[in-house]
Amino acid sequence: MPARKQTLGELLDSLTVPGELYEVIDPEEKSVRCFACAHRCLIRKGKRGICQVRFNRNGVLMVPHGYLAGLQVDPVEKKPFFHVLPGAPTLSFGMLGCDFRCDFCQNWLSSQTLRDSAAGVAPRVITANHLVDAGKIYNARAIASTYNEPLITSEWAVEIFKIARASGLRTLYVSNGNASPEVLDYLAPWIDAYKIDLKTMRDANYRKIIGGVLQHVLDTVSRAHELGMWVEVVTLVIPGMNDSSDELWDAARFIHSVSPDIPWHVTAFHPDYQMTDRGRTPVDTLVRAAEIGLEAGLNYVYAGNLPGQTQNWEDTRCPECQETLIRRVGFRIITNRITATGTCPVCGHGIAGIWN
Repeated sequence: MPARKQTLGELLDSLTVPGELYEVIDPEEKSVRCFACAHRCLIRKGKRGICQVRFNRNGVLMVPHGYLAGLQVDPVEKKPFFHVLPGAPTLSFGMLGCDFRCDFCQNWLSSQTLRDSAAGVAPRVITANHLVDAGKIYNARAIASTYNEPLITSEWAVEIFKIARASGLRTLYVSNGNASPEVLDYLAPWIDAYKIDLKTMRDANYRKIIGGVLQHVLDTVSRAHELGMWVEVVTLVIPGMNDSSDELWDAARFIHSVSPDIPWHVTAFHPDYQMTDRGRTPVDTLVRAAEIGLEAGLNYVYAGNLPGQTQNWEDTRCPECQETLIRRVGFRIITNRITATGTCPVCGHGIAGIWN
């Protein structure tokens, strides 16, 4: 008889190592608590966490390691980071799995692996050193953990980021923000910039549509900022879910309460995965959202995913004198006038971000 073909789940289970982000709860029953994300799953022997890719093997939490499911060189604006090394080539890598189950996920083929039978892509084995070497070959200036949810593969990311930092690369996380305090403390020494999705300001929607808790994400925005990571926040504006002016005001006011210098990206939805019952986000809705952010006192607000259609809401302006400093169309930098020291060339005002 021919040998049975290995399943994707079996292959992924073989690409694991003992984790660091957990504690033993009951040595006799060999149960553990994972704190890679805010779910803080209690995982009994032989069971898996909500993410499906972290599991308890005889009292030891096994975590993803040593593979890629996606690798690409992108401009840093695609992450999106608009205040980190404008135009910088960024080596973007992803694994498989997520701790959320968003109906509207636009990366569901990778994020919903082991949860949805239609999801999953073949992993490619690689070492951390080889991954960073690839970045050097493509003249990357930064490296980003992205595509799936990086929090659930944080041990692997830190291994990579330590090598990347030694090679002079900036290190970036593109995350849903469902972090625990422990994982943020673990990541903080090794991450330069952290993009956080603020998907809705209604806890009921987080619980029903996304599979999370709003307060956990709000806490992550605050905590990551306090820890000194450069934070940018993204809200995918979905018609009929989070596009009311009241909710957009709530989001803008919250971000302002943490820091008016945190950039807020309001981006356009398109029907995908299990949310195909509504159309794309109208341009007027994105412009209204951006105007609310500015009126709420945010210094940097951007409307994305509709290149060239949102007036000047892709550009960076000086909050002091309103001079246009960076002009963009989509992910392309047209002009960049911010000085080498990160200031406006007209009035000298400091522009928050990572510019060198």
